[in-house]
Amino acid sequence: MKNNKRSKNFCFSVFLRNYKLVGDFFESANEEEPLKLFFNVSYPDAEFVLRIYNGLLNIPNFKYKDFKLKRGSVRLIREKSITNNEVVFKTLSPLYIRGKDGKPLTPINENFEIELNYIMNTVLMNYRGYGLKRDLCFTPLDLRKQIIKEKIESFIKKTGKEYMTLTVYKGAFKLFGDPEDLRDIYFLGIGFRRSEGFGMVEVV
Repeated sequence: MKNNKRSKNFCFSVFLRNYKLVGDFFESANEEEPLKLFFNVSYPDAEFVLRIYNGLLNIPNFKYKDFKLKRGSVRLIREKSITNNEVVFKTLSPLYIRGKDGKPLTPINENFEIELNYIMNTVLMNYRGYGLKRDLCFTPLDLRKQIIKEKIESFIKKTGKEYMTLTVYKGAFKLFGDPEDLRDIYFLGIGFRRSEGFGMVEVV
């Protein structure tokens, strides 16, 4: 197995409503309405999720860097059932798959499925003590390319570049595999950088 950092057992996605981009910052597009941010988190342990839920209910306000955030509603969303060996997912945060050289792979690249199976085998091994029960087969249905720019201090120091750019994909795809694997992937997310806001999916 390749050397790799131990994967985190969660994924998340972020959506904004009523916004406009001003330089590097999002601002409310309507001065009469506040900028709304929706934060979704998926974790396979229901008890842990309940603790997060109860904790959030007791924190009405947050501070992030120089920003003040006011908590809105907090909801638990029941997951959809997966019982078959084939499921159609749509991305809630972009899918990122890279090759051994660190470069992003397109879904039609011959190595895409190999690297997808590698990372999901590693993720499942870290989470439950054993990897994929059978190889995954990936079929793109309606995927669109996106370029993500991230401002990361360690990257700036190392490269001198202002932003790290990542080529990712969002949309719908079909995944074939063992139902237990598919259920765990549903909770854990799919692909690389899941705990950094990538790879969260919903069953269509």
